[in-house]
Amino acid sequence: MVISPASQVEIFYPTGDGKPVAETFDHLYALLVTLEVLRQYLTGRQATVLGNQFLYYAQGFPRLRVAPDVMVIFGVEPGGRDTYKTWEEGQIPSVIFEITSPSTRQNDELSKKNLYAQMGVQEYWQFDPRGEWITEKLRGYRLHDFVTLDGEPESVYEPITDGHSQVLQLRLTVEGLLIGFYRLDTGGKLLIPDELAAALQQETQTRQQAEAIAEEQRQRAEELAAQLARYRDRFGEL
Repeated sequence: MVISPASQVEIFYPTGDGKPVAETFDHLYALLVTLEVLRQYLTGRQATVLGNQFLYYAQGFPRLRVAPDVMVIFGVEPGGRDTYKTWEEGQIPSVIFEITSPSTRQNDELSKKNLYAQMGVQEYWQFDPRGEWITEKLRGYRLHDFVTLDGEPESVYEPITDGHSQVLQLRLTVEGLLIGFYRLDTGGKLLIPDELAAALQQETQTRQQAEAIAEEQRQRAEELAAQLARYRDRFGEL
């Protein structure tokens, strides 16, 4: 919240607008999974991942705002926020994901794309989980800086053709209704919550099986030791 020195009038920055988070369950699921996978991936780093929260980019102008579906910001304290104000945090998002649909196509492809480029967002990804207007479902853009013929600097988005996020150091693929994320250094997949739960269950079962085998071996060793003691009692040492 900003207070004007002249009038001492508090400027209110809303945390929501009453609109639904996503158009369909498929869009909501893709949003939440993307948010959680990236949040887990960046745990322990000086970064935060926010979803469908107002991004305010002009101090004193609460109507100048946008609500990216998922945004990754580096160089800030980890954790959630009710809103994100660029002038307070000192950083703009590095990567933004929009879970898009035909009803949001124009906004995602024109106004938001232009705004993110002007703000300096390094990568912009659009994911259409149902393939309703993006045939390949996933598109990525990387910011390219150049100088115009008039000598003015300008930034525009150019298509990402290899599916790699240089900022996140991840390879992105389409996996059904979700984005699949793979580390560029190891090739390992970032597991979604369901996969994490299954891996944990498998790990638990493996540990329990190992403990059962160890217990069985311990009991056998005790039985052999008891038999040897009885033998010694009866026949003495060999």
